[in-house]
Amino acid sequence: MQDFLAAIGLVLAVEGLVYGGFPGLAKKLAGEVLSMPENALRVAGLIAIAVGVGLVWLVRGG
Repeated sequence: MQDFLAAIGLVLAVEGLVYGGFPGLAKKLAGEVLSMPENALRVAGLIAIAVGVGLVWLVRGG
């Protein structure tokens, strides 16, 4: 549970960095996401999940 909360904290920090540091870029990216087809978003999400799980697996000593 401690690792899960640390991961959530890191996600929030990265999200905050984007929105707080580059609000114009965040707005532009949000606009582009709205115009993307759902399948493209789904594939990008699944790839992000796979990369994230793989990275955690490697870091934790797989």
